[in-house]
This record gives sequence, structure tokens and C-alpha cells, in this order.
Amino acid sequence: MTRRSSSPRHSVDISEEAGVRRLHFGSDWVQGAMRIARPWSLELSYTREMMAGLLLRDGADWPRRALLIGLGAGSLAKFLYRYRPACRITVVEINPQVEYVARQYFKLPDDPRRLDVRIGCGADFLLGGNDPYDYILVDGFDADGKPGPLDTLPVYLACRARLSDGGLFCANLLGRSRGYGASVRRIDEAFAGAVAVFPSCDSGNTIAFASGSQPVDIPLELLRQRASALKKETGLDLGPTIGRLQLAHPLPDSRLRIGQIPA
Repeated sequence: MTRRSSSPRHSVDISEEAGVRRLHFGSDWVQGAMRIARPWSLELSYTREMMAGLLLRDGADWPRRALLIGLGAGSLAKFLYRYRPACRITVVEINPQVEYVARQYFKLPDDPRRLDVRIGCGADFLLGGNDPYDYILVDGFDADGKPGPLDTLPVYLACRARLSDGGLFCANLLGRSRGYGASVRRIDEAFAGAVAVFPSCDSGNTIAFASGSQPVDIPLELLRQRASALKKETGLDLGPTIGRLQLAHPLPDSRLRIGQIPA
């Protein structure tokens, strides 16, 4: 695979309207957003769904180690930083301008002990190390909305290898793009079928979850209970996500399963 170490040349722009600040990479396409009155909340629907992994594993202290590929406006990093204080977060961002903008305009905390931002190619980082993570979230796109080397089988295999025993992988895919189906097939191959693809958001983003060595097997009722507790704790309402998931997929025995349960 071709390694990529140079920073992108596109501009990093900010717009603001109706109390919402948005991040752009030289186009109208929104790369991140923050409601100024609620800087810790998840403004974009796809970022909310990427936090659905918090419902799939038990315990308020999960995850303990998270890896985020792509910083954007810092929404995912800020949410985990605020509501999972035991979590150590590593973010890999290829463009140093994005880190500067996230700190100056989107209230990204400056706390390297808990939130370590590294400038570099996310694909290189995944392929070049072996530290395990409980939660790996891949949300990296260029100015044209393309994930580049992140959307390849070797990188998805590296993600699986970097998961801890109870780890989960999560990727933001553009469900209305031409390459969406091929992306899902690559993830499915890398994770040996232990994949659940959530229904597309209104924005067209589709969130895929995959499990490593420990499958997910959880009753819908327990999912709803955890969603209710998470909403009470953080304000994040994932109830609609569960409803859409139930409508879009057959869930035998009213359980969400990702991966095979050992006999």
C-alpha cells in the first residue's frame, strides 16, 4: 500500500449560521459542526450514531482506550472526553490545520494525558503499530468526500488486529456514494462477517459496526434501557436509532447480534 505522509493542500474553512459553527474543507460539504451553546453535544446525526457502540458493551467505564481516525471539528473526541473520564483517547489527523481550528474554534480540550492528537496518516498509524484499543472509530475524508487509503482491506484487517478482546470497530461510510457496497464488502471480509450496517441517516451517512474476538449479542429491550440511561447521563438520544435499526433489519428473537456466539 502507498504510504501518505504529506498534509492535504485544501483550505480549512469555518461557517456559522443559527448558532451552529461548521467546518469545511474548501467546499460547502460539512466536515464537522458544533452548536455554540452546547459544545459537548453531537450536532450531526451520523456522529450520534457512531456513539451507539456505547450501548453494545456493558459498563459506564467502556471504552478505556479509544482510537479516532480523523479529527474534524472534534465532536466525537469531545463527547468521549466529557462523558467517559476514564477513557484515554488517541486521535490521528493528517492535516495540522484541522487540529489548530478544532482547538481555536470548536473547543477541543488541551489535555494530552487524556486526549492525544497525533498528526499523520491514519492508514499508516493503523498499519504501523500494535497497541490495542477498545473502540476504533474511522471518520476520515478528503475535500471531495473520499476516504482514500482508509477504505482498503489491509487497513480494515489492521483495525481488527488492533481491537482489544471486547473491542468494537466503527466506520462512517457515505451510503449514497458509488463505492459504498464495496466498502461494506471489505469490512465484512476483514471481520469475517461480524458486521452490522445501520440504516443511512438523512444526510446519507451510513454507520457500520464490527466486533473482534467478542461478539455482540444483546436484547433490544436491554438496548433501549441502555439508551435511556445514556440519554439521562449525556443528553444523547439513541432511541430513534434503535427504532430505525429494528425497522430496517430482521432481528431474530428481538436481539442484535454482531458475530457468531461460540457453541
